[in-house]
Formats: sequence, structure tokens, C-alpha cells
Amino acid sequence: MRLRALLDTHSLGLKLLGGEEELDRTVRGVMTTDLRDPSRYLSGGELVLTGLAWRREPEDSERFVRILAGAGVAGLAAGEAELGAIPDDLVQACARHRLPLFSVDEKVSFASITEHVVRQVSSERAGDLAAVVDRHRRLMTSGPAGGGPEVVLDLLGSDLDLRAWVLSPTGRQIAGSTLADAGPELPAELGARLAGEHLAAARGGRRGPYRIDLAGTAYSLFPIRHEGRDLRQTVLSDWLLAVEADAGDWSEERLDLLHGVTQLIAVERDRREAARTVRRRLAQEVLELVQTGAPPAEIAARLRVAAPVLLPGLGAAPHWQIVVARVEWEGGDVPGGPVAQSLLEEVLIDPGTFGPEPSDRIAVAHTGDEAVALVPLPAVPEDSADTTATDGLHADRLLRAVQEPLARGLDGDGRLTIGVSAAVHSAEGLRGALEEARHARRVAAARPGRVCAAGHEELASHVLLLPFVPDDVRRAFTARLLDPLRDYDRRHRAELIPTLEAFLDCDGSWTRCATRLHLHVNTLRYRVGRIEQLTGRDLSRLEDKLDFFLALRMS
Repeated sequence: MRLRALLDTHSLGLKLLGGEEELDRTVRGVMTTDLRDPSRYLSGGELVLTGLAWRREPEDSERFVRILAGAGVAGLAAGEAELGAIPDDLVQACARHRLPLFSVDEKVSFASITEHVVRQVSSERAGDLAAVVDRHRRLMTSGPAGGGPEVVLDLLGSDLDLRAWVLSPTGRQIAGSTLADAGPELPAELGARLAGEHLAAARGGRRGPYRIDLAGTAYSLFPIRHEGRDLRQTVLSDWLLAVEADAGDWSEERLDLLHGVTQLIAVERDRREAARTVRRRLAQEVLELVQTGAPPAEIAARLRVAAPVLLPGLGAAPHWQIVVARVEWEGGDVPGGPVAQSLLEEVLIDPGTFGPEPSDRIAVAHTGDEAVALVPLPAVPEDSADTTATDGLHADRLLRAVQEPLARGLDGDGRLTIGVSAAVHSAEGLRGALEEARHARRVAAARPGRVCAAGHEELASHVLLLPFVPDDVRRAFTARLLDPLRDYDRRHRAELIPTLEAFLDCDGSWTRCATRLHLHVNTLRYRVGRIEQLTGRDLSRLEDKLDFFLALRMS
């Protein structure tokens, strides 16, 4: 129960003397004492009842209140029977320590207050468990009557007076209470902050729930995760339950209840995960056709099958964009493809969009450490002035809202890199769009940071113009960069060219490149140093990496 409820019970004879702003504190129990130092008997959250027998001089009030505040009691109720009016020094001490203070009418016994508080707290705890048991079967049923996470959150709001939200790993709100008095939706910036704290705590090995204070409000974050798997395989795809409360004050019964709620929500998450199977299969089929060089007519036929699934009711064939993402962990012992697939499905949704429905328009396949998204864009008539429909996705906008939380989830040993193609209007353009997105991702991988993205517009001066570069210019460019390495390889069998190719393909990762080449890292560093010495270039600079990349492509 909350302190505020005590004032609503007039039979208790309580009068508030100070601390009105703290009346939302939760009362976990009650204690009557006249000891000068009762701290050994306090565990926090109590309403302390006192007859003031401990007060012998005004200075005693400061000492007594300081002890109570340090023990984390919810409030203090002082009886008027001993001294009549409550002393001003006690009122002032409570104000300094932000401890709510009540006076108890001399006609009301402490026993009646104690009985009321104990009865309320006990019934609330029993109600917590009964409410979940009563609704458990309904929540697990299918169809509208069973509801989804919103039903669980309504339960928390109506029965336990808790505001809660289900958030994606990027902080997008997946579900919130539908009750009229539940308050507004969680602001997008706050959701991103909470998700970032959740990811950082999970990667740091902390056990949930995780507590965080933001702008003076306490939140408790409960992971909704797959158990028994490497955390790096799930941390960037798992949901979380954010509760506006400090779970550190809760009983074991209430904590067990909230963990049960996360299990119910996990069932819904798994159901929605399974619903993505059709879209993922469509994307996989299209990707395989594109990569194997299938005839455009065959790819177009497959796209006609995909369009009604991704854009129901669409009259004309859409434009398409391709987005490529890679999640890579140091050491390469954890496959990044499935994580990148789930993460890309989330990143491609507008972070301000509520609910899961927007993901129904995205199909993502994965192979190895790479995920490839096929994103439809509704086509518009040629004479239409509205170009937003085919303007498409932009790399910088994709990461604007999600970069901070994802960087915290990858901190230490992981990277996410994304490349975005231009929009294409036919099957013939998909092969080029895929290569374009992959090139853009390589540009992103050459940048520092845990989360990076690049778009097709950043390739305009390089990759897209290669076919138009005169042959003599291409030969001169590649000879200037690669001939010194080829000559050295012929004379010393040093394999500098294969080393350079592998180093760029591993996005400059010493560990992964050494593992791929079966070399010691020091040997790899010696070879890269020799490449830089022979060419006068610096492979830690983005410009030089791009020049080598283009030279190898043109050769």
C-alpha cells in the first residue's frame, strides 16, 4: 500500500504535517517504537509509530529522524497523547530529511493503525499472486480473448498499481497498458535510454532486474530472454519489461510474480518470432536467386509472390531496397547472422512506431554473419508530386535513434555495420542493389565505432563510377598501388596481396584476419607493415583502405 492511502482512511485519525511530495512511497510493514535508536529492528519501508518518549530535548529529533531516514522507512506517525501538539523541531527535522510526518489523534490507538496496515499489506500480497493465477489461463489462450502483452500490463496497472512497458532491444515500445489512467506512452528517448541501460547491465553480467534512476524516477528492468544460450546470441534480440518502480523494495513473492509475467510475455515474443517465418523464407528465396544469377524473369516472379505478403492490397509492383548488416564478435566463436537478422528486422522499423505491425513489411534473410533485408517501397504514379514513397531508407536515419543502446549492447567485443542500397524498380536491379549495399557496408566497417552505417550515396564517387573510368586510368591506378606488392611477392613469396585482401575483407580486424590466414597476429602485423612501407599508405586510414579496395576490385 502507499502512504497516501492512510490519509484516505479517516478512522485512523492521521493528519499530514509534512512530506506531501513523498506520499507515493510504498508501505511494507509497521513498527511501534520509543527507542532512541531503533535501527537494528528496521529493514526499510515501514511506517514507524512513536509516542515520542525518546525525546528529551529538541536536538533529539534530528538524531532520531536521521536514523529513520537512513534505514529507509516509509514514514513517521507521532502520537499526540504524550506531548499534545507535535514539536516544531520534529516537523523541521522530517522536512530536512524528506520523511513524511503524520500526527495521530490521541483518541486512536497505535494497535488499530497497526492492524489496518498489516491487513492491507497482507491482502495486497495475496492479491498479487491470486491475480496472476486467475488470469494465467486466459493470457495463454489464443485469439482476441487471450490478448497479448497489453493484457499483462493492464493487470500490473489495475491490480498492482504499476506502470510498465515491453520494449525492444532498441527501446521501441512494443506494448503498453491500454488502461485509460495508465498515462501516456513512453517517450522514444526514454525508451532508448532504458534499453541502453538494460543492454549494458546484461553484457556486464549483472542479474536482473536492473535498477536505474532517470530524472528522479526509479525503473526496474526485467530481461525477457532465451535461457541456456550464449548471451551474445540473444542480447540484441531479446525484449525487456520496464517497470516504473524500485524492485529493490519488493518482497520475494512480488519478484517471483514479475518473473512469471516475463515468462508470459516471452510466449508472445516467440509467437511473433514464428510469424516471421514466411517473410524470412521469401527473402531467402529471392536472395538465393539473385546471388546465383537467376534470370530476371524468375526473380520477378518470386517478387510478385512476395509483394502481396509484404504489402497487402498493393495494386502496382513496388520499388525495392536492399539493406545488408553484419554483427561480428571478436574471436568469431558466435555466429552473427541470426542476431543480425533479428536486429535488422527491428532497426528497419520507425522507432516512434508503436506495436509489432510495421515489421510485417520487412523480409530478412541471413547467411553466415550477414543479414540481407528486402524492403518494399510502394510505387507512385509518374505524375505524382509525392516522392516520399520512393525516397526510401537512409543510413544516417536508421541509426539515429538506436545507435546508443546498441553500442552499449555490443560494447567490448562486438560490431554492427550496415549498408543501404538505392531503390530499384525491377528485378534486373536487385543484383546491383545487393552489391551496392555490401559495398556501403564495407565503407561503414572502415569507420571507428561499435555501430556504423553507410548508404549508396557515399559510393557515388567510387564504386558506382568504376565502369566509367578509362582503362588506362584504371591500369595506372592499380599498378601504382599493387605492382610493388606483386613484385615483392614474386621475389619473396610473402603473400602480401592475399594478406591485403583478407585484411580488408575482415574490415581491419587483426584477430579475425589472423584466424582466417592461420597466422600469428604478430606475423600479420609484420605483413601489413611491409604493405604500408612498400606503398607509402596507412591501412588505419579510411581513404587508404578504400583505395586498396578499389584497386583490388579493378584488377
